[in-house]
Amino acid sequence: MTLVQIQDTPQWKKTLGFIGPGFLVSVAYLDPGNLETDLQAGADHKYELLWIVFAGLSFALIVQSRSANLGVATGKHLAEHCKTDYPNPVKYCLWILAEIAVIAADIPQVIGTAFAFNILLGVPIWSGVLLAGLNTLLVLGLQRYGIRKLEITIGILVLVVGGCFCSVMAYAKPNPKEIMKGMFIPELRTSSATRDAIALLGALIMPHNLFLHSALVISRKISRTSDSIRSASKYFLLESGLALFIAFLINVAVVSVTGSVCSNPNITLENKNHCNNITLDSASFLLKNALGKWSSKLYAVSLLASGQSSTVTGTYAGQYIMQGFLDLKMELWLRNLVTRCIVILPSLMVGIIGGASGAARLIIIASMILSFELPFALVPLLKFTSSAAKMGEHKNSIMVNIVLWLLGFCSIAINMYFLGSTVIGWITSHQMPKAAAVGAGMLIIPVAILYIALLVYLTLKKEIPNINPRDSILSPGVSSERESNNGNQRISTEITEIQMEEI
Repeated sequence: MTLVQIQDTPQWKKTLGFIGPGFLVSVAYLDPGNLETDLQAGADHKYELLWIVFAGLSFALIVQSRSANLGVATGKHLAEHCKTDYPNPVKYCLWILAEIAVIAADIPQVIGTAFAFNILLGVPIWSGVLLAGLNTLLVLGLQRYGIRKLEITIGILVLVVGGCFCSVMAYAKPNPKEIMKGMFIPELRTSSATRDAIALLGALIMPHNLFLHSALVISRKISRTSDSIRSASKYFLLESGLALFIAFLINVAVVSVTGSVCSNPNITLENKNHCNNITLDSASFLLKNALGKWSSKLYAVSLLASGQSSTVTGTYAGQYIMQGFLDLKMELWLRNLVTRCIVILPSLMVGIIGGASGAARLIIIASMILSFELPFALVPLLKFTSSAAKMGEHKNSIMVNIVLWLLGFCSIAINMYFLGSTVIGWITSHQMPKAAAVGAGMLIIPVAILYIALLVYLTLKKEIPNINPRDSILSPGVSSERESNNGNQRISTEITEIQMEEI
């Protein structure tokens, strides 16, 4: 395949060529789980936690840019690096954890889509789960026409989410001055605000997103010269910044809607009860009672677009993870079907048995799993992008390394605090039988020891240098295809390979 020399491409065409991966990644910050957290944050604390959203998405931009740089500089994505760097026991452990993270991230997305179908069509939750799975496969069918078509579709869905919530926000009429104050003046007035801020941060960064972004950028064929790699990294940073800025504005709109509705002094007792415990389901009743039936329908449309877009990207992440860790050759439609069935099964069972309330509790459990999983994607990413053996001259600078590791460990500590406090709260509450509480307490200790031991190993292990000819950045004439005898299969051309001159 002919490589694209970036410096010979017109500026407008060059910019357009890099738009896409960041928008696919940004939907994870707009998934139904994040929307639910935003709705509750606005209901409980008005606009006070908007600065947390700003800080969280700023950190997300830094981390996602590192993920993109890893793919651009090395020609391999995060899962492939984990496969070649770690011994089999650790590799398979990381693979299982990554697959669990994809499933956990997809649960709120499937349930959110089911709630949307329930609001719009009046179908039961379990039926909505089945429709969500079927509808996702139909959207994924667009990949037959190239990844660019799928990127455009996801971008449109993101704009639908933003348009719906901005319309509702305009009618709710939040105070612009208070919104700006909440965005840029940090304050946590109560202990509950601190707890909710931690939960809000924990819900933002998704482990599977780190695997996904490093793989998506490889779909752009870039000359392996140092200048081309630097240029591509810059454009991917700008594109990710634009996508995450749009995601930030939508998050602000979501928080502002419930912040305005629930702080209204004339709020009814029924709406006040909804504000005290918002779920994806009850939010529709709150908006319907406070702003009118049309707002509930718009909310459902946004929830449908959010769920569909994020579950498609979750399926893509699962494909890359399976391919990267296992070199597993499987037809695309079969991989989609397997991934969908694994994700839909728990949501379907809970939807049938527990209905809307059970589905809402499942979202909370999924958020806890993601908090538990994050370090096992974040630490390898920081290690690889900090390594001269992997990145060569494109490794993180000393200052960037300090900032990244500091923010990374702060993020891990925040997630662990959120996870630990929630689990301990469940154990010490009287809602759990005494025998079950004792058993859970005894299980936590060995799990915590294994957890810390694996994190220490991932942090301290030395990296293996890139020896793949494709990964060399010293010669602009190196072929872009990987050698078949190096054990690292090229990402399936049906998914990822496009020519920038087609744009």
